Amino acid sequence: MRIGFDAPGVAVRCKAVALVLCLLLADVGTALAQTWPARPIRIIVPQSAGGSTDQVARPFGKLLGEALGQSVFIENRPGAGSVVGTDLVAKAAPDGYTLLAVAVSFAINPSLYKKLPFDPLRDFAPVALLASFPNVLVVSPTLPVKSVQELIVYTKANPGKLNYGSSGIGSGTHLSMELFRHMAAIEMVHVAYKGGAPAVNALLAGEVQVNLATIGTAISQIKAGKLRALAVSSKGRVSVLPDVPTVAEAGLPGYEYDSWIGLLAPAKTPRSVIARLAAEAAKAIHAPEIKALLALEGAEPVGNSPDEFAAILQTEVARWKRLVDASGIKSE
Repeated sequence: MRIGFDAPGVAVRCKAVALVLCLLLADVGTALAQTWPARPIRIIVPQSAGGSTDQVARPFGKLLGEALGQSVFIENRPGAGSVVGTDLVAKAAPDGYTLLAVAVSFAINPSLYKKLPFDPLRDFAPVALLASFPNVLVVSPTLPVKSVQELIVYTKANPGKLNYGSSGIGSGTHLSMELFRHMAAIEMVHVAYKGGAPAVNALLAGEVQVNLATIGTAISQIKAGKLRALAVSSKGRVSVLPDVPTVAEAGLPGYEYDSWIGLLAPAKTPRSVIARLAAEAAKAIHAPEIKALLALEGAEPVGNSPDEFAAILQTEVARWKRLVDASGIKSE
């Protein structure tokens, strides 16, 4: 009698078990997709209320909920440069009921923080890039500058005396200004706030003198004459501020920055759920009322595929790593 393991037989049985497990998991995913959504969905915005991500997420969530037949509510979880809210979603159940609306800071933080409690490319399932939009360089009317070139000259004559505000360390408003500062070879002091709206309020209050704000958070103050717009950060001018030049044409050739908002789910969310979310997200972001809202910020709706958004995220993470390394920016 021979006692021992039949290696080929064991291998065949292991493969069969693995196949059965895969089929069972696929069945679970399919079953979830057929019943999803069966309850309300929440979208976490990891910035404060009133910022550009929040302003887009709320009407978008309403339309998404109508398409899915369930309530979609927005929950603001600001803190630590958007890390707090982002980590909440990274650790949420991958069942399609907790989503994340992210800004460009999502791609910046991996280079900014030595240790994040999540991996932005591994712990999330991209759904869609929703929209892209430029920032606007604004200053206090009390500052004696009326153009980008004058701001650069003034700052070089007064190194380190001007403060600029942002919506947080590693945010798009921070890094877009750091890109500006780096290319212009000027010195300014960065002051971080907990969102775009508080940063603009700080500019109005005189706590800071400069901000590369999202257009949505600054445009009402620009039109009221309380802030002076020097330039927009995009490649071309925007219809909502037609008389405001781009940074490049106003005195800093080669400068270009566009922020974006995207939708993510926790990793391992069934692909069938992701696919439906992406399809409905594309419809919602191109709805007339959302397009009109985006136009007020000089923004454009996108609504691409999960794979396309995944590729963009990889490119953005690499892009901002180069700037963070070159600028020596550190988290606090």
